[in-house]
Amino acid sequence: MVFCIFGASVFSQIRTVEGGYKNPNKNNITSKRMDSLNNGELEVILDGKTKYTDYKIISHRKDTTIVDTTLTLQKHYRFNFLRKDDFELLAFHNQGQTFNSLAYDFSKNSIIPDIGFTAKQFNYIGIEDVKYYQVPTPTTEIMYRTGLEQGQVVDAVFTANFSKRLNVALAYKGLRSLGAYRRSLSSTGNFRLSFHYETPESQYSIRGHAVNQDFLNQESGGLTEVSMQYFLNDDPTFSNDRGRLDVNFNDAESLFESKRLYFEHDFKILSSKDSLGDKDFSNLKIGHAFTRDSKFFTFSQTTPSDLIDVNRITGSVNNRTNYLLYDNQLFLDFNSKYVLGKFRVKTTYKTYTYGYESLQNNTVSMTRNQLRGNAVSFGANWNGRIKNFYINASTSITPGKARLAGNDFYAEALYKKDSLLKVKARLKINNRLPNFNFQLLQSNYNKYNWETNMAIVGTRVIGGEIDTKWGSASLDITNINNHAYFDENGLPSQYDGPVNYLKAKVSKEFKFGKFALDNTLMYQNVANGSSVLRVPDFVTRNTFYYADNWFKGDPIYVQIGATFKYFSKYNANAFNPLLGEFTLQNDSEIGYPMLDLFFNGRVKRTRIYFKADNVSSFFLKKNYLSAPNYPYRDFVIRFGLVWNWFI
Repeated sequence: MVFCIFGASVFSQIRTVEGGYKNPNKNNITSKRMDSLNNGELEVILDGKTKYTDYKIISHRKDTTIVDTTLTLQKHYRFNFLRKDDFELLAFHNQGQTFNSLAYDFSKNSIIPDIGFTAKQFNYIGIEDVKYYQVPTPTTEIMYRTGLEQGQVVDAVFTANFSKRLNVALAYKGLRSLGAYRRSLSSTGNFRLSFHYETPESQYSIRGHAVNQDFLNQESGGLTEVSMQYFLNDDPTFSNDRGRLDVNFNDAESLFESKRLYFEHDFKILSSKDSLGDKDFSNLKIGHAFTRDSKFFTFSQTTPSDLIDVNRITGSVNNRTNYLLYDNQLFLDFNSKYVLGKFRVKTTYKTYTYGYESLQNNTVSMTRNQLRGNAVSFGANWNGRIKNFYINASTSITPGKARLAGNDFYAEALYKKDSLLKVKARLKINNRLPNFNFQLLQSNYNKYNWETNMAIVGTRVIGGEIDTKWGSASLDITNINNHAYFDENGLPSQYDGPVNYLKAKVSKEFKFGKFALDNTLMYQNVANGSSVLRVPDFVTRNTFYYADNWFKGDPIYVQIGATFKYFSKYNANAFNPLLGEFTLQNDSEIGYPMLDLFFNGRVKRTRIYFKADNVSSFFLKKNYLSAPNYPYRDFVIRFGLVWNWFI
């Protein structure tokens, strides 16, 4: 029938199933969490031939989620253009713009440097974000949401199996939104084509995808000092027409582009079956994975601004940074009941090119316009299970002194007892150089030209989660050596001491008949290095809502409620549009409450969303900012829907 793409990450070997129906024709819904290695399944029959468990979504890590057309509060949190819960993010006023960070997750650091310009990559779809499908009939999902002032976002997916062993999926997410302030237009596109195929008896299998992405933003540089005072003082001349407020840049824009081709295939060279002869008892596979990943960041400006740098080359600014990575990996997969799980040993050869077609500025002492190199890495993965314990581990090392040199180790252990208790522990050790834009940058502005010799950043993360019927909690403790950041002047720097960062989060939902109160509280503390890693001490989100089926025969399921979010004051980072990064600043503290109202409904397989953003702007001080000089959005009513159907 239908499916819903999950924006949130899933743990290895964990399958989330939301939608255990009491009756497929009713809307009274329960939620279940099931392990992908568990033999239990939901057997909801759709038409006598297919059931919900036949419609599968497969992640890059080969975890499987099944069809889900329910309406839950977590889906309400994910109903945004990222399709992810943005609890730890602070959005700019217009969708399609960047986000400031209320918290950080260092457990996802990659093993090699990336192009950088991280403020432009929140909407970036990586290799691990692409989904693969297995569906008995052609399946479609369309997500629509209104924009700000003018525009909308649409995310459409179509997938079909041409045979039981061949699936192809096409997806496109397009966004265009004008915004309420001058020079805040956003226009983005994410195109995805994915496929997977396997021969009879699964002797040979291949999967892959092609992804093209582009994120265009007009860059205002924020409000001018005078306009900022008009906003803070709630001047009635501008309160109903934000477009009248002056901004710092009138002709600047940025464009981040990406094109990626990826495929992975393997051949089974050894296999045996158990005594029943109906499944693999052990097997050995040889495989190959290939990635070609190109990224580009362009900042253009017709008239250079003294606010960026008074020293510059005359004429317009048009700086384009290029990055190209080739990654070839050979691997051997082995699994057997006797060795408790699946093993992979791998070796990878990478080549990269980063930089500019030519020198961008002839007035500074820059002689190199590109960085090039290659490296060989070695690694292994293990996914195992011992009764109720699940273990996932991966390690990779790139020896030598090249820019790609480093190592990465990640391990997680999960204990699960039915649906009553789930405990997870994790450890991350990562050593690598900072992103390439820390190492080399060129611009028409003299200030933004550098070639550095950065030290390797060492990151250690130890943490865990516990999930019970009484609530859930998580704790992460991070230690960083040589933390890389952009300072108050927008220049690359590294902290000469250790950064110790603690993040603790607890969540609990209380239900009172048809009413519920969902609560999430996060506490953070930076014991060392608080001058370079800045986060609010407290972030809280509390949602009180009513949920029930309406009318005879329960044709519609509704949720009506309010969400209160608050984060304590802190020196939030400033946004630098030329760098496409956030930088330190010491002049402005940000922290305030937000109140949103919502009305959500589900009719068959269509979820409808109405949301009133920032209702608190009517009665609280006008101090709500996303970053210094960048106001958060005023009160606005948004509409959207997610519609699933099958052929």
